[in-house]
Amino acid sequence: MSSLQIGATLFAAMLLLMSLRVPLSASMFIPGAVGYWWMAGESSLLNYLKGLAFARFSVYDLSVIPLFILMGQFATQGGLSRALFRFSNALVGHFRGGMAMASIYACAAFGAVCGSSVATAATLSQVALPEMRRHHYSGRLATATLAVGGTLGILIPPSVPLVVYAILTEQNIAKLFLAAFVPGIIATLGYCLVIWLTVRLRPDLAPSQPRQSTAERFKSFIEVWPVAAVFTIVFGGIYTGIFTPTEGAAVGAAGTFFAALLRNELNWTTFARCLFGTAETAGMIFLIFLGADMLNGALALSQLPTHLSDWVTSLEWSPLAIVAGIIVLYIVLGFFMDELSAVILTIPVIFPAVMGLDLWGLGYSDKAIWFGILMLMVMQIGLVHPPVGLNIYIINSLARDVPILETFKGVLPFLASDFLRVILLFFFPAISLWLVHVIN
Repeated sequence: MSSLQIGATLFAAMLLLMSLRVPLSASMFIPGAVGYWWMAGESSLLNYLKGLAFARFSVYDLSVIPLFILMGQFATQGGLSRALFRFSNALVGHFRGGMAMASIYACAAFGAVCGSSVATAATLSQVALPEMRRHHYSGRLATATLAVGGTLGILIPPSVPLVVYAILTEQNIAKLFLAAFVPGIIATLGYCLVIWLTVRLRPDLAPSQPRQSTAERFKSFIEVWPVAAVFTIVFGGIYTGIFTPTEGAAVGAAGTFFAALLRNELNWTTFARCLFGTAETAGMIFLIFLGADMLNGALALSQLPTHLSDWVTSLEWSPLAIVAGIIVLYIVLGFFMDELSAVILTIPVIFPAVMGLDLWGLGYSDKAIWFGILMLMVMQIGLVHPPVGLNIYIINSLARDVPILETFKGVLPFLASDFLRVILLFFFPAISLWLVHVIN
């Protein structure tokens, strides 16, 4: 068997283990270790394993991941999601469908201090879902809104998958965060437009509610100002060069900690829950890193990435058609795995091939940033796209009275908005690169 055939076999073995519900890190590590031993021998495998963990985990930039996760944990346990929803609802809740729009805005704002889609969807659902049901919102609209709103957690900076992408591709984290802002705003407004059109066609799905008084709006603003302050300090400091993204993540974690204290939402129990939640999530991510490094090491020995890159560049297709095919691949991958795992697994193989293409005449750095944001938005679609849709199942576990098929039906108009946004970014890279060029 040739090395290329061995590489393909390893990839197939990984998919088989995943289908058997073996943990993803093990699904990648086991075929990688077996393949490395097969091609290089036992002594080479042991020598590679000796330095594998240290080579990966000694990277200073990786420390930004647990810090941003801790920031999100403090925001979750500190009740900041409730404050954000109340403030958003005070501003737009009186419109028909306004409470659903408020949920989208709250998800976007919470994503700015969280960085996780799953955490955003689960946390905001516990706050917004009971309120929407109390005001007789359709179960279909309420659950679909919160499912797609949760995806903003990985699109609005800080985004953990975007940090991982930056580390794997050696790109500037701050520039990638900047590039995600405009697409994130477009996504937020696009979802609100879908809600507006939906309730115009079906007014029975979302009744209107009375406008809140100025005093009530001011009170809700007082509750939410710590979140705005933390966001401004963290990202203002990063983009002005006062501190690095890692330092900014530490400042953000400290800021959300004190904001939670000010709200009297944090005690020893919830504080310990924040630390354990951070350790659990960060440990899972780092184990996936380890498994992916083992598999990618074996694939590198098989020269599969090199052959794939050469094959892609030799195709008579246009570069844009090749990238379109990669987008379809990521949508399919989103059916079976979360966005973080897909990034860690595929980027070492796909990124070199994409960088070898002539795309819109972009330079290397601009091309890497544009592709990173494009890939992130496609991964975002996978979180709510049938037949799996991780966010759908999270929301369904909180709203068991709403059939999951109803939620999938409710998500379809939002998916139209997602695909339109992907097409816009695909053909107009300036959407993601404009802010990067203006500030830098």
